[in-house]
Amino acid sequence: MSQTPRFLIVDGYAKEGRDGLKEGGASTAGDLYVKMLQTQSPGAQCDIVYPADPGATLPSGTGLDQYDGIAWTGSSLTVHSDDPKVVPQIEFAKAAYKAQVPSFGSCWAAQISVVAAGGACAVNPKDREMGFARKISLTPEGRAHPMYEGKKSTFDAFISHDDEITHMPPNGQVLASNDWTSVQAVSVTHNGGVFWSVQYHPEYDLHEMARLCYCRKQKLVDKGFFLNVDDAQKFVDMLEALHQDPSRKDLWWLLGIDHDIMNADIRQAEVKNWIERLVVPTMARKR
Repeated sequence: MSQTPRFLIVDGYAKEGRDGLKEGGASTAGDLYVKMLQTQSPGAQCDIVYPADPGATLPSGTGLDQYDGIAWTGSSLTVHSDDPKVVPQIEFAKAAYKAQVPSFGSCWAAQISVVAAGGACAVNPKDREMGFARKISLTPEGRAHPMYEGKKSTFDAFISHDDEITHMPPNGQVLASNDWTSVQAVSVTHNGGVFWSVQYHPEYDLHEMARLCYCRKQKLVDKGFFLNVDDAQKFVDMLEALHQDPSRKDLWWLLGIDHDIMNADIRQAEVKNWIERLVVPTMARKR
């Protein structure tokens, strides 16, 4: 590829959510996506937009059709609420479909992708899924889908969410699920546009999950993940220790994780496939 792609990153967090992450030592969702996209496509140009902010616009002089791919982050907002921070993001997704720029995203993005195309989301009756999503399994459609080329049929991944997809839109496919969340990955075609998305977080690493758990300590205690804040902090410290020294076999065992979590190439295979199978062909057609 003679030219590098230009990505638009849609950071779904409101300002107060982004500020909370930074106060806890976590990266903002948009910055995590810049890092991931430039890892999978070195030299890629990345612009970030914050549609939850009042008056948010694209960078001056640009339109959606000037991007080769749109990447959507997670968010602490709730897609099924009538919130002025949410509605513009759904409309933005509708515009992205219409512009036929391929989209990819995680968590909030999966929910946005289906709601913008006529599907629905609600609070997961099993409550929050946090830390590691276990035994995500590809559906037959997922096993045959190009987003999962080179990926095992069952794997674990980083995750953090309260809501889940409950109704798929027309021309939507469920690509993966697990016992906690019935829809862990989707592919949606709508108004000529394509959106691949996952409920889990390929952009996270152990450090970022540690900082997110730190930011959510009291919430996680309240939901029963930990007996008290001290236990939550011990978990945060364990994640940070393994991030600093990935050779700690004892921590691999205690956390119950393997290369699905530790190997970035495995963790981000879906992103690489999106770039190769959707973004690069889009570039070729435009240029």
